[in-house]
Amino acid sequence: MQRAIDDFLNHLRLERNYSPHTLKGYGRDLSQFRSYLGPAQPADVDHITIRDFLGHLYERGNGKASVSRKLACLRSFFRFLHGRGEIASNPARLVASPRLPKKVPPLLSPAQLETVLELPPADTDGGVRDRAILELLYSSGVRVGELVALDVEDVALTERQLRVRGKGRKERIVLFGGAAETKLRAYLRARSRQLARRRSVAEPRALFLNLRGSRLSARSVQRNLAGHLRRGAQRLKVHPHLLRHCFATHLLNNGADLRSIQELLGHASLSTTQRYTQLTVEELRRVYRDSHPRA
Repeated sequence: MQRAIDDFLNHLRLERNYSPHTLKGYGRDLSQFRSYLGPAQPADVDHITIRDFLGHLYERGNGKASVSRKLACLRSFFRFLHGRGEIASNPARLVASPRLPKKVPPLLSPAQLETVLELPPADTDGGVRDRAILELLYSSGVRVGELVALDVEDVALTERQLRVRGKGRKERIVLFGGAAETKLRAYLRARSRQLARRRSVAEPRALFLNLRGSRLSARSVQRNLAGHLRRGAQRLKVHPHLLRHCFATHLLNNGADLRSIQELLGHASLSTTQRYTQLTVEELRRVYRDSHPRA
């Protein structure tokens, strides 16, 4: 079983260009499945085995979203083995995914959004960097993983555009606005001062650096945002991905078409982008409920 898992992960890394974060998650899920199976081999697994494994996960307190993700991993794993002729069929195809409740992510009001974007201090190098990061996340709609992977040469300030490597290492061009350009220019000046103070930098091409001169991680972006919220006495439940939701929904609310938003977000399928229409409907429902005298 372990050999099959290693072959699958190598396939995802070398041929499908999956990110290290995704590979780590797949490896963790498959390791858990291998431990559950014991000495059994892939050819011994049928859909009943997989259903029993999902029941085991529920008993251990896993939620529906977690179970659904692990099942998706198993489907990909067994599809890979079936494609190589190592098993007769994909047993995970016969297992239904858990029904997940449709959750509409909470959005920030314009006032809340303005507050969040101005939380980092403007008089420290770290604050200037974090202001540029938050503004760019909202202005361009990039994923936080895509943002921290940017190199300096991926930024065209005059054209206000980024060359982004998304899921599967697919490249796309995304745009950003004037406010993001202003904060990016301020950060690049601070970045130059930071580099001048150091004899060597681990990753000089990286756009966003931590205070040690290494590429900033997605986890650090999340941690820094949480710290700014605490210091600003804000009780808002804000995470970097929420700025992507705000980006897409605000575009849709102001007349942008779904195809354009799909391209900007880097979604492979339009159905993924269509969930933002649900956000808009929910906003309309809220406005109607709050405003109509007979609501």
